[in-house]
Amino acid sequence: MSDLPRRVTRALLSVSDKTGLIDFARALAGHGVELISTGGTAKAIAAAGLKVRDVSELTGFPEMMDGRVKTLHPKVHGGLLAIRDNAEHAKAMTDHGIAPIDLLVVNLYPFEATVDKGAPYEDCIENIDIGGPAMIRAAAKNHDDVAVVVEASDYSAVLDELAANNGATTLTLRRRLAAKAYARTAAYDAAISNWFAVQLKDNAPDYRAFGGRLVQSLRYGENPHQTAAFYRTPDHRFGVATARQVQGKELSYNNINDTDAAYECVAEFDAKRTAAVAIIKHANPCGVAEGADLVSAYRKALACDSTSAFGGIVALNRTLDADAARAITEIFTEVIIAPDASEEAIAIVAAKKNLRLLLAGGLPDPRALGLTAKTVAGGLLVQSRDNASVDDMTLKVVTKRAPSEAELRDLRFAFRVAKHVKSNTIIYAKDLATVGIGAGQMSRVDSARIAARKAEDAARDLKLKEPMTRGSVVASDAFFPFADGMLACIKAGATAVIQPGGSVRDDEVIKAADEHNIAMVLTGTRHFRH
Repeated sequence: MSDLPRRVTRALLSVSDKTGLIDFARALAGHGVELISTGGTAKAIAAAGLKVRDVSELTGFPEMMDGRVKTLHPKVHGGLLAIRDNAEHAKAMTDHGIAPIDLLVVNLYPFEATVDKGAPYEDCIENIDIGGPAMIRAAAKNHDDVAVVVEASDYSAVLDELAANNGATTLTLRRRLAAKAYARTAAYDAAISNWFAVQLKDNAPDYRAFGGRLVQSLRYGENPHQTAAFYRTPDHRFGVATARQVQGKELSYNNINDTDAAYECVAEFDAKRTAAVAIIKHANPCGVAEGADLVSAYRKALACDSTSAFGGIVALNRTLDADAARAITEIFTEVIIAPDASEEAIAIVAAKKNLRLLLAGGLPDPRALGLTAKTVAGGLLVQSRDNASVDDMTLKVVTKRAPSEAELRDLRFAFRVAKHVKSNTIIYAKDLATVGIGAGQMSRVDSARIAARKAEDAARDLKLKEPMTRGSVVASDAFFPFADGMLACIKAGATAVIQPGGSVRDDEVIKAADEHNIAMVLTGTRHFRH
């Protein structure tokens, strides 16, 4: 293996994304590089007045089958794969009239974008690139001799090396480009295979792959001794990955994780129906509320646990306005995320230079299909997203007393929030606002007690006569295995309960509710979140 620079004498360019193509081709020509190209790329280069050789002239075969066959030919792959210092390879090139290709520039058919716009099945199939990945993999394998470029952002690096090395590339650059090339084809194939799994309704294909594009290298992970990076996947759900950061410090791993949790939670509330705000700390809500407008929703959410809200993440389901911006910036906040923001609101937030403001462009659809993945030792756990919505559930009243309309409204609200709190989860709610949240406890009883205690702390801070859990409703993300957890909620002041049901002791729990004149409804759907 030689680490000497390799001179570029011939380049094959075939790109669907023609950003920067002409300037790059012109610069290559300026270094004396012969240009070979295909289809629309060749036409674009020729139209710019540059000399270009069509690949069909190189191979002796025309493009055929609607362009499906044009580069799958020994004169292309031989030119890419031949080891320049191998005498046998050199003889084969001479014997068969194969000229070396020293630089390959290919970006793939836009399969991911085609799927993303909801194109028909046949269109998606036609946007599966075959020749492109084959050439990319060939060039990347032979990176000792060939440089491969898979996106326009690397044009400048190649040109810099050609200028610095008298028209040659270094092995260091070629290796880096080869690694990127294989990662790109891997992500591309992952998108295709996952799309096929959806089309076939195959929830457990024999092989599963995920791929993404780097958004940001992070300073560290959850802790300073961990490395981390943030990648965007092809599904394009509105959220942190789609957001434009208007201002503030660079996002950290924990910022991204918590902001995602906040935005997914607030997206449960239809912005056309109500204004909603979620305040998140360590991936758990510490306050969620609906209101007539964002500022009133924020005030109600903050009242649930103003201590935990300090240094938290605030997510909104509507355009951030000036009133909400003023209220949110009254205390230290790490991140604000919203679909959009008014210019006045942006100016208000700008006074807090370290506060990160993210504008996501829309809300993620809480009912959308999709996958989540979690690593375990030696493997991956993959599941469909929890896209169940309480609005679609048939609520079954199982107690003698049915909930009032006001209680039913708050029960639905509380169960909507419970979906986004770490299990075991207990949510007290009143007047479309959380008033006590118990999260992540090993015992559901402990979750109920912790939520009640935090409500007592909030009442003291707000100088209320009694905790807001008095006269509240309560939601549990999973069934009560015993009556004790529900009795702890009743002791805190809850008058109605929503829970999935399904315990072998449901009758015992329902009997205890009836004994205390408590209304209870079952959803039949559990919302574990680990």
